[in-house]
Amino acid sequence: MPAPDPDTAHSDVLDTLAPLDPLGRERAHLTASRAALRAMREDAQALDIRDVTANWVNAAVLGAQIEERIKSLADLSHTPLFFGRLDYLHVVGADRAEGAEGERFYIGRRHVHDADGDPMVIDWRAPVSQPFYRASKKDPLDVGLRRRFGYTGGELTAYEDEHLSDPTEAAQTSKLLQAEIERPRVGPMRDIVATIQPEQDEIVRSGLSGSVCVQGGPGTGKTAVGLHRVAYLLYAHRDRLARTGTLVIGPNKSFLHYIEQVLPALGELEVKQATVDDLVAVHGEVRGKDDADAAVIKGDARMAEVLRRALRSHVTAVPTEPVVVVRGSRRWRVPAYELEETVGELLSRDIRYGAAHDALPQRIAHAVLVRMEEAGEAPDDRVQDAVARNPAVKAAVKALWPAVDPAKLVLRLLSDADFLAEHAEGVLSAEEQKRILWAKPARSVKSAKWSAADVVLLDEAADLISRTHSLGHVVLDEAQDLSPMQYRAVGRRCSTGSATVLGDLAQGTTPWATASWAQALRHLGKPEAVVEELTAGFRVPRDVIAYASRLLPAISPGLAPVSSVRESAGALSVRQVAAATLPGEVVAACAEALRNEGSTGLIAADARIGELAAALTAAGHAYLSPGEETTAESRLTLVPASLAKGLEYDYVVLDEPAAVVSGEPDERTGLRRLYVALTRAVSGLTIVHTAPLPAPLR
Repeated sequence: MPAPDPDTAHSDVLDTLAPLDPLGRERAHLTASRAALRAMREDAQALDIRDVTANWVNAAVLGAQIEERIKSLADLSHTPLFFGRLDYLHVVGADRAEGAEGERFYIGRRHVHDADGDPMVIDWRAPVSQPFYRASKKDPLDVGLRRRFGYTGGELTAYEDEHLSDPTEAAQTSKLLQAEIERPRVGPMRDIVATIQPEQDEIVRSGLSGSVCVQGGPGTGKTAVGLHRVAYLLYAHRDRLARTGTLVIGPNKSFLHYIEQVLPALGELEVKQATVDDLVAVHGEVRGKDDADAAVIKGDARMAEVLRRALRSHVTAVPTEPVVVVRGSRRWRVPAYELEETVGELLSRDIRYGAAHDALPQRIAHAVLVRMEEAGEAPDDRVQDAVARNPAVKAAVKALWPAVDPAKLVLRLLSDADFLAEHAEGVLSAEEQKRILWAKPARSVKSAKWSAADVVLLDEAADLISRTHSLGHVVLDEAQDLSPMQYRAVGRRCSTGSATVLGDLAQGTTPWATASWAQALRHLGKPEAVVEELTAGFRVPRDVIAYASRLLPAISPGLAPVSSVRESAGALSVRQVAAATLPGEVVAACAEALRNEGSTGLIAADARIGELAAALTAAGHAYLSPGEETTAESRLTLVPASLAKGLEYDYVVLDEPAAVVSGEPDERTGLRRLYVALTRAVSGLTIVHTAPLPAPLR
């Protein structure tokens, strides 16, 4: 007997269609569900809050919340409202009874209910939806039927069934699932909510209290897993995260633009996105640049100790003068030894420098009040506050624990060789100190030409003085490229929350790239984080990932290669051409790729972008820059190798691999950059070169 439907509003129509026209029945449910979603949106638009708020502030807050609700209820015509169906063998939940008929649920990107409040589409994040991703023939999880739907241009055109509880039906790979994974990429990154695999789902649904690190090679879906984890956590812990906030951190603006539509497509509109540079930009503008050696030293975690020492050196631990407070005709004296004890106690507690600076006048004032009480007076809190503001107390605090500007502190360390040597002794070698000192010291903070690494030092110094605000959850993508000091900057933003760290050690393309996740997590302040590894590739064709994996022994020994589930005949082509014809051959390869459906990316060493841009223009090929959205009319993007990380294209033309390698400070970093470039293709990769290929690829 078929399981009853929760969508009773149109059950009569559906019953007349089934079982003679099951596809028609599903289309009718889609039509009814879209109508129900429109009704939900209209209800939200019709809300009148004029008489339910106490003041204009509450009205503004509530109005903004309603606007967000209306936006989240938008029906995206080319985004399927539901992508699957579960027919349970029994009633779900505590009311399950022996012999009771099962329930049917449609699984989609968001919850939709009818006029009576009965569910027509269940949010993919709900517990009842979990078996859609986890159930199998071996463990059906009480699911009798799992149905997947196929769409063309937003129209439901196909379905595919798995009878999980039928032992006579053989397990097989879903063709609709494979087709969705391989669908051409045009526009920004898509969600993978219809194709989440069991091992990915375990990470997505892991709890808020614990931090997770995901090591995943190219095409394993680690970025999508991280974004879907945010969406899941916002569903499961909405009230808490609404108070504490969430943040997605990516490597550059192009990457953030590429992924920015994933969460809104899942109904989550309030998650902020930033780069690490954005996080620390409040402290200073980047106008300078370090050489690789200086940047590595400035990014080393040892710099945190140098900064701490330099900051604490401003404290006078052994005062020589007492504090004398005059109130009326009385003089109250706090001797130097007592001041020394107070300062020593604050130092021993190792609290923030600024917090101790604020506490010291109150401590001195309290000592004065004790003397007042011993003399028979009865001072209250107002008297203590007045004493704390007394000129003598202020002068003592200024001498004992002066206020410090973080920018001036860092400026002095980078400009004053003696000051740096004093506080870097035993931490940095003399040669390392020389490397990070400015050749031409700035005269003031305003004229300082800070590098990106310097601004991270400013952020560290600011946190030593005043605690950085912590969010509830942070997602850190392409984490392998961060320096230890950058990890510390991110860790401050989730010191009381949790983190999802995403990356691939083999794709570390900075001189300071992390050597191990244990090391990175320690710097992040999350040493207890669970490290998960994704090794099944769903994006890069098998031939392409196998070719790129030849580089792994040289760039990341011991790292397991990705095992791609995709076979794509003719996906890899390597062409050696004469130097004089290289630009023309590259343009021809792009034209050939554009004959296929989907996007094409031309990736080249940064130094060769100008020449290739001119060649494309001369041949009449318009092209986009990374971060610009591809459309059906504009499908070719010219990508500097330094910006390729995290992006993907249906077809990739890679220009001169040797130039990609030589464009980096050292061979290992260059080979890692090449590994990234080789693994951006979803359907096909064409390599065009003149110079000999790197040894592992020959």
